[in-house]
Formats: sequence, C-alpha cells, structure tokens
Amino acid sequence: MPQISILFVCLGNICRSPLAEGILRHLAAAAGRADEFLIDSAGTGAWHIGDPPDSRAIAVAAEHGIDISTLRARRVEAADFDRFDLILALDRKNLQSLRESAPAGASARIALFAEHALATADDVPDPYFGGRAEFEDVYRMLYRGCASMAGSPKDEPPS
Repeated sequence: MPQISILFVCLGNICRSPLAEGILRHLAAAAGRADEFLIDSAGTGAWHIGDPPDSRAIAVAAEHGIDISTLRARRVEAADFDRFDLILALDRKNLQSLRESAPAGASARIALFAEHALATADDVPDPYFGGRAEFEDVYRMLYRGCASMAGSPKDEPPS
C-alpha cells in the first residue's frame, strides 16, 4: 500500500506533469521505493484529454532512460482532491486553478512543486512553445525536485 500519493498538475498534461510523473516513478523504482508511492499526473485544461505526452517530452525522457510514451493526458477530477495526499501544481496559475476547483473539505494538500520539492518559489516554465532546450531545462528542474522527493542523492540527471 502506498505511503504517499502524489498528483502532478500542469495546464494540458502533455509536457511538464507527465515528465514529473515519469521522473518520480523512475527515481522511486531506482531507490527500491516504488511501492511507497502512488504517482499520477493531470491537467487543469481539457484540450489534450487522451493524447500522449508531447513528442519532445517523450524524447527528452527517453534520452534519460524514462519511458512516458504510454501516459495519456487527463483532466483533474473532483475525486483527485481526496484520492491524493499531495497535489503539486507546476506553476502558480495552475495552483490557483486547483485551489479554486477543490471541493470543500477535500483532504489533499495543494502546493507549488518548486516550493515543496526545491525550496524555491519558482514556476516550472511551460516548454510547449519552446524547443528542445526548454524541454531539457524543464526536465532538469523536475529531476532535481523529484530526486529530493524520492530520497535520491543525485542533484542532476545522469548524462
């Protein structure tokens, strides 16, 4: 039985949040802690429901030995606010959307990813309108935060 359930949330659930989901799953498994976590991702918007992650996110993850190609975008549901212990928004705009849509009395703790995992107040930038370099930068930021959550001693992803 998982000890902690975490939902990563970005806007469309095709770039940042599936990367975070894949990275944390990978690091937890590498640390022998996969069974301690329930990890998922979702978006606040509905544009990409059912779609795989962005091809650039898939490529960057694959380059680091992580397969996110089977993930499919979904929208945050009301039940998620009780199903997960921790809902981590990748930026302030999605944090605000989550707080506004959370049902009264919901049990999940809603927080900004960087505040929770990196001890900063930074947004994880949306790489959607950028190129490969932006996806790699986001991967590295997510990796550092997920490594701290998984108890991994690595500060940077292996090359």
